[in-house]
Amino acid sequence: MDRLNAMETFANVVEAGSFSGAARRLNVGQPAISKTVAQLEKRLGVRLLLRSTRGLAPTEAGQRFYERARRAIDEADEADRSARDAGAGLAGPLRICTAVTFARLRILPYLKPFLDAHPDLNIDVVLDDRHIDMLEEGIDVALRMGTLSDSDMTARKIAQSPRSVVGTPAYFAMAGVPASPADLRRHAAVIHGPSGGHAWEFRRRGNRISVAVSGRIKVNAAEGVRAAVLADMGLAIVSEWMFEPELKSGALKRVLTEWELPPLDLWAVYPGGRMASAKARAFIAYVEELLSRPA
Repeated sequence: MDRLNAMETFANVVEAGSFSGAARRLNVGQPAISKTVAQLEKRLGVRLLLRSTRGLAPTEAGQRFYERARRAIDEADEADRSARDAGAGLAGPLRICTAVTFARLRILPYLKPFLDAHPDLNIDVVLDDRHIDMLEEGIDVALRMGTLSDSDMTARKIAQSPRSVVGTPAYFAMAGVPASPADLRRHAAVIHGPSGGHAWEFRRRGNRISVAVSGRIKVNAAEGVRAAVLADMGLAIVSEWMFEPELKSGALKRVLTEWELPPLDLWAVYPGGRMASAKARAFIAYVEELLSRPA
């Protein structure tokens, strides 16, 4: 029995919900599908499918087998594509996803050299601060920040950004400059929720302190944090990627710089445990090099 072919047959049965549906997908006769699944169950010594009034459904063992089989099939497909890509160069579409502000400040202004180096490549950039369904949206690679929670994804950390407490000179002229993390309780905070939370954690020489902050404005996207902070409405704890131009120009001021904040991690994330295509790998390598340049 061809193990990969048997896995692919079984995966198509699960996804189609019937032997006939899998047969149409694979353009083979239904008896061949039934025979392959029966041989697979015999080899494994376990029942993989159950019949119901709505068709076929995997057993518990069948579901576990399907999930691993699908990953193996996807990796085999990606291996084929990677070999073809290596021979043909980078060409065709590459669909990426990343947060709006990060893309606007750190990715989109610097894409031209990458596109110039690969004239047959087209990049479709999906801008979304949410963690969208990569498989459903056809995303080849996503750039995600912070802590990852989706265990079905394949991810690699590619960069880190320092984080700082920042505000405008005009805000600090009105409200004063905090001398310690505890002083933040008396300041207006711009909350980036839900990920920003209402408690900010600081470290110094092995000591940790968590400070509960409050403010009259809470936003769910980094663009909102930028707008509120730059409008002198409060201070915020942010990645320095988010305010790089203003930090350089002096339009924004860092405070509590003697205290450390946990850095913000940037991850390259691939859907469904798949291997990265040559196009995705080349793009991520470019982003890594781009972010390693001195600010």
